[in-house]
Amino acid sequence: MKEISCRLLVIGAGPGGYVCAIRAGQLGVDTVIVEMAKPGGTCLNVGCIPSKALIRAADEFALAAAMAAGTGHIGISVAEPKIDLARTVAWKDGIVGRLTSGVAGLLKKAGVKIVLGRAAFRDGKTVEVETETGQQLIRAENVVIATGSVSAELPALPLGGNVISSTEALALAKVPGKLAVVGGGYIGLELGTAFAKMGAKVTIVEAMERILPQYDAELTRPVARRLGDLGITVLTSAKAKGLAAKGDALVVERADGKDERIASDKVLVTVGRLPVTEGWGREELVLDMDGRSIRIDEQCRTSMRGIYAIGDVTGEPMLAHRAMAQGEMVAEIVAGHRRAWDKRCIPAVCFTDPEIVSVGLSPEAARAAGKQVKVGQFPLSANGRAMTLGGEAGFVRVVARADNHLVLGIQAVGTAVSELAAAFALAIEMGARLEDIAGTIHAHPTQGEGFQEAAFKALGLALHV
Repeated sequence: MKEISCRLLVIGAGPGGYVCAIRAGQLGVDTVIVEMAKPGGTCLNVGCIPSKALIRAADEFALAAAMAAGTGHIGISVAEPKIDLARTVAWKDGIVGRLTSGVAGLLKKAGVKIVLGRAAFRDGKTVEVETETGQQLIRAENVVIATGSVSAELPALPLGGNVISSTEALALAKVPGKLAVVGGGYIGLELGTAFAKMGAKVTIVEAMERILPQYDAELTRPVARRLGDLGITVLTSAKAKGLAAKGDALVVERADGKDERIASDKVLVTVGRLPVTEGWGREELVLDMDGRSIRIDEQCRTSMRGIYAIGDVTGEPMLAHRAMAQGEMVAEIVAGHRRAWDKRCIPAVCFTDPEIVSVGLSPEAARAAGKQVKVGQFPLSANGRAMTLGGEAGFVRVVARADNHLVLGIQAVGTAVSELAAAFALAIEMGARLEDIAGTIHAHPTQGEGFQEAAFKALGLALHV
């Protein structure tokens, strides 16, 4: 058996793992990273990036279809469009391939040794990797567990055949005629909306009382209206019970207790994700757990000396950018730098139609924390750029302390508002006050002006509304 030693071993080359390894390599730390599939993890290969590619294709097709039907409103006419989903998927795969190759190149540039295979702990300092060429033993001074997460399954709807997860949905060769989506969270709504725009008849089944329950109702209202405009049926307070006997329909228990059959060519299950805490030898370690997640402190240290954990395996929020920030921090700690997790906020973005951005506290959350707040909200129907994008159904909202005007939270819903996430997060991270935002010149015409206008509104100085 081949043996190698290193100062840092990273298990998992998803966003958190590969960023950790790259930064460690840049800092001169002898680093090895183990990945059982392709660099980039779920996010790059079968999650964030490919889903956004599919959403972009769906948006373009829907726009062309509207123009062909004469319902487009910008004066352009086209012949009847068609979509070849296999070619769309091939285009998506090309983007993914370029990015995975790029990650591998960055790792090599940083001097990181890449080992392809399945890793399993022998003890807290030793990991055995099963590779195509045999067993590889790696001894490390420090280990980072970055094994990510997998799609949660429902006992009543085991994956297989016509029951698929987001992974299979992103690789379909043709648009299903009828698609039932179980789960009204961001994954289900993003993919359900995309397939509806490509021509599928979509039904969304959500067990909670409303869709996107992690966001406040005011933010999700424009999304719910748009789902109706697209002809998507939404069943809330409904429970998926399983497939019909013939496998051609999903059986749902409605809020009134009665069963309903939803004809379905495919059933997409999007009921969340679970940390990957099995299959890599956790039983050989003594790790404190927080439910199904690995418990960590403010430096991502686990209960065992020299073992860190980052990303989805440590629980919510399961966001790639959180994992990246954790990975960078841990690499610097291993290199001897003084670091700790002191982030004021982690942006959350939902790529629905319209998009949702939430950073920091909502008005309800701030008040629940006992804070007196000022809230400024600016409608995008009064923003020139939003009008040109056809995205007037939305708003930008700023939440600040009533006494000193310190910004506590910023939210927006509208077309392409995801691009405002960086400005929102920076404002909170830098400790901005309403006066700072209102006093900053925002370029015209942009949707970013809505940010400034919301601050003006909170100060009682609204200009354009």
